[in-house]
Amino acid sequence: MNDVAVRGGRTGATPARPGGGFILPGSCLEKTDLKDLDLEGLGRFVVQQGWEPYRAVQLMKWLFQKDLASFDQMTNLSRTFREALERVACISRLEPRDIVASEDGSSKFVFALHDGERAESVLIPEEGRVTVCVSSQVGCPLGCRFCVTGKGGFVRNLSVAEIVGQVQAVARHLDEGRRVTNVVVMGMGEPLLNMENLEPALRIFLSEHGFNLSHRRVTVSTAGIVPAMERLGRSFPVNLAVSLNATTEEARRELMPVSRKYPLAAVVDACRRYPRTSRKKITFEYVLIAGENDSLNDAVRLHALLRGIPAKINLIPYNETPHTGYRAPRLEAVKAFQDYLVKRGVHAAVRWSRGRDIGAACGQLGRPEAAVG
Repeated sequence: MNDVAVRGGRTGATPARPGGGFILPGSCLEKTDLKDLDLEGLGRFVVQQGWEPYRAVQLMKWLFQKDLASFDQMTNLSRTFREALERVACISRLEPRDIVASEDGSSKFVFALHDGERAESVLIPEEGRVTVCVSSQVGCPLGCRFCVTGKGGFVRNLSVAEIVGQVQAVARHLDEGRRVTNVVVMGMGEPLLNMENLEPALRIFLSEHGFNLSHRRVTVSTAGIVPAMERLGRSFPVNLAVSLNATTEEARRELMPVSRKYPLAAVVDACRRYPRTSRKKITFEYVLIAGENDSLNDAVRLHALLRGIPAKINLIPYNETPHTGYRAPRLEAVKAFQDYLVKRGVHAAVRWSRGRDIGAACGQLGRPEAAVG
């Protein structure tokens, strides 16, 4: 099998080119990778080099709107300036090693990084929108019992360039006329444990000189890192999605060990205090697992737990995998759970994960070979 071929059905993504990976041209490791810098960072960089501050906006547009791979292509910059840039800076470029196509139209993009590690993203095309689910870490330190990603352990945080590079790489493989409209930071890793790189990446996504995405079209997911939730809410008006997955402290600690540090009550309290725009709701992700958290009693407790919080609840039937002992819920249990909430005025929707047949659904990203046991 060719490592860089699209495998599976047609998804709207074009084949990956040979040599996919995190491309660091020349001696880039000894230079400043400009894709690691948001507008403020680019401003500091150009001033430190003795250049005019307005150069930062020029560079940002070339890097993130035009997605150029070399300084020679930046035609509104003088040759002298481009040569000076070449001496002190570089432009990294993320290319997929593999694109795996799902029967449902989604695609998993597998990226080989410069140090031999790997990250995965998911393209989810729908009518009227194109969503990219990006990773924030290699592996995950939280070790949620039902999640394949956590089974492989934690390796490292992704850099700013590696986070935004996922979106750019997916965009290059879209059919002509299509563009990325939504970004969800819900892939491998816990985003709020990589705030140092998440925040500049979010600024690049939202900046009019960068991806120019509306804050309504950017979502950050968390398992409940309480101090970072408050920091995120103060700094960015993006959508917040909280993985709850249980209605008692005992059950949540069993499924999500992070609850030992940030208990369920503390997470819910942080959601009550979370800064929101007047019409924005917090999304609560609730993975329904047979015999663990899918009973009508759980629905009753969930309703009581979130009372008073402007919320949307996404009920996600568990995506079974041979790497855990958990099972998907019965359809009758899913419907009963949803019906209980909806009848009480709660916005509760069942979300069937895309990409289940290619290991790209919720909780499936990561190395399967590292998840055995």
